Amino acid sequence: MRKENSTNAVNEQFLFQVCELNSAVAMISGRWKSQIVYSISQGNNRFHLLKKELPNISEQVLGRQLKELETHAVIVKKEIPETVPVGIQYVLTNKGLDLIPILESLCDWGKTYAEGKEISACPMA
Repeated sequence: MRKENSTNAVNEQFLFQVCELNSAVAMISGRWKSQIVYSISQGNNRFHLLKKELPNISEQVLGRQLKELETHAVIVKKEIPETVPVGIQYVLTNKGLDLIPILESLCDWGKTYAEGKEISACPMA
C-alpha cells in the first residue's frame, strides 16, 4: 500500500482526473486480468477451471487478480448452494460483460500492430 501523498499517488489521481481512460486501464491492468475476464465469459467460472485454462498463473496471483476484479465490480462471487462444501463461481457483472467486446477489439488491434511477435491467434477473437 503506498502513501496517499506519495508522488505516484498524486500523479495517479491527476491522470484519473484528466481522462477516464486512465482509470479504465488501471482497472483492467495486470498481466492476467483480460484473460481471466475472457475465460469467465467462456464458462470457466470456477477457480479450478480458471487455473486449468491459465496453467502458468500461480494460485496466489489468480486469487489476487480475481479479488481486484471483484473490487472494481467487473466480476462478482456467487455461492453454488447445491455443492458440499458450498462452491464459488465467478460471474461477470454488466460492467464485465460490456468489457468483452472492448477486449476483443484490443486483441484485433494487437494482432495488427504487435511489434516483433508472431501472433497466430488470440483467444479472444
